[in-house]
Amino acid sequence: MTARWVVDEVAEQRNLDITWQPISLLVKNKPDPDSDYFAPVNKTHNMLRVMESVRAAEGDDAFFSLYWELGTRIHHDRDLDFDMADALEAVGLDTSHAAALEDESFDAEIKTRMDAGLALTGDDVGTPIIALDGAVDDDGNAERVALFGPVITKAPKGELALQLWDGFVAMATVPGFWEVKRTRTERPDFGDRPS
Repeated sequence: MTARWVVDEVAEQRNLDITWQPISLLVKNKPDPDSDYFAPVNKTHNMLRVMESVRAAEGDDAFFSLYWELGTRIHHDRDLDFDMADALEAVGLDTSHAAALEDESFDAEIKTRMDAGLALTGDDVGTPIIALDGAVDDDGNAERVALFGPVITKAPKGELALQLWDGFVAMATVPGFWEVKRTRTERPDFGDRPS
């Protein structure tokens, strides 16, 4: 939902240049292989391998196209068992990237990129994480800052979307700000399936 909000409602209005980074809940949370949680996070970790294969060969735009396709299948279609080659083909990418599902050589890149985000927030957060340039120091350098969130159940539209972004940026860039939270009382509303 956070990605949908930023891409659909904020990026163009706030002239954002977005680089998408992975976070593996398998690597971060280290679930017991016998737990019910292990299978889905292992599956999504393997999807990250394919995404990094795509990024290495095709660049960030292709990475994002696949991210959007996978998110649509997982969240709108409620399907974690789709054929990866079919998903790649749906966005015009070489289906040979599907071989990366089982290729552990991509794990180091996933961990390096993930650790860069966690270095900004600390390890006691989840996903999403948004990093951006914060306050400018005396030498004119912008400090990189990040926050976990915002966790939203539906993507706000129009002015409300921009208000949320501007508030998020303000919180992220104010020195000493750490956390805002309330108990979630509704499930995510993913809206219509993107075409």
